[in-house]
Amino acid sequence: MTTTRGGHPSEDHVPDLSPVPNAVAYGADSSFTTDDGGRRGRRLSTMMVAGLAALGLGIAVGTLPVPYVIESPGPTYNTLGDSQGHPVINVSGHETYPAKGNLDLTTVYVDGGPTGQVSILNAFSAWLDGSKAVYPVELIYPTGTTKEEAQEQSAVAMATSQENAVASALNELRIPFGQQLQAADLSKDSASAGKIQQGDILKSINGKEITALSVIQDELAAGKGAPVSVTVERAGQPVTVEITPKDNGQGRFILGVMLKYLFSFPFQVQISLDKVGGPSAGLMFSLGIIDTVTPGDLTGGKHIAGTGTISPDGSVGPIGGIGQKMRGARSSGATLFLAPAANCDEVAGHVPDGLQVVRVQNLSEARHAVELVGSGQDTSGLPACAGN
Repeated sequence: MTTTRGGHPSEDHVPDLSPVPNAVAYGADSSFTTDDGGRRGRRLSTMMVAGLAALGLGIAVGTLPVPYVIESPGPTYNTLGDSQGHPVINVSGHETYPAKGNLDLTTVYVDGGPTGQVSILNAFSAWLDGSKAVYPVELIYPTGTTKEEAQEQSAVAMATSQENAVASALNELRIPFGQQLQAADLSKDSASAGKIQQGDILKSINGKEITALSVIQDELAAGKGAPVSVTVERAGQPVTVEITPKDNGQGRFILGVMLKYLFSFPFQVQISLDKVGGPSAGLMFSLGIIDTVTPGDLTGGKHIAGTGTISPDGSVGPIGGIGQKMRGARSSGATLFLAPAANCDEVAGHVPDGLQVVRVQNLSEARHAVELVGSGQDTSGLPACAGN
């Protein structure tokens, strides 16, 4: 309002024209000039009000939350080094060996979703920033996920990845350990409803000892939907049930049981990494454990980074935000990056200058790549993503 009023000075200074001959004419001219100035002032005032309103509306609209998630490069952590004064990987009960170089796990900052809000301006700015990626929130978080649920799921995924990393590293080194599969929950409309209970330990299927998830998968695939006999341990007692598996809609037969591994390791591995969640550090944890408990220096002092989930059998799975992780790795000084084979479509065309990306499907391939780099041999023959 003050600005609007200040925009009308001519209306406050109309000249006294009565002594002047042809006052009507001059008065008319002067009146026209004065009125024109008033119209210009009013027009200017209107434009300023409209402009300020548009600006205010633009600011208001720009700060409105939108259903998107922004991913940007996060920090890297050397699994062979320290974090907040503590070793990232600490082994007790087994001989350890000092390691140089870097086996960096990579991270991504995530803005939006249940943990916060993203504005239109934030999303638009991220779209224009080649180092960031913008996704609809439902592609990252299931609908209705709360902040607490997201944090809990992330923490559970990190804990699971650490256990799987130890198991896969011991498998790779041919160090025996105990493992069992326990029913964590049943899926909706599960074929095992009323037969397998939460907490049951799966012991055998059709008489075959269940030593890994693959035993169950192979038996179900061979049966092509035929009923199977499953023996579980419940409250310390064996219980045998017959289950008819269901087609999951993709040509695979399943029991509809969510399983988790129960491990018994011959020595203790503690992984300390605050404020990092999710499952994607599994591969680099595995490599870090291998380097820690074996003689020599796996990396040869080189700076290597990577990402990927890990299964107890050593299979490397896809992750999110690989474009941002490659950028973060290169910014931290890495010259070689281990990428899950399943992420190759997202790798091609997005590799930073100076970074060699190696495609890996399992821990053995990743270990071979690191050993090749560490020994100073030619790495040009290592598998790469098409267009890499």
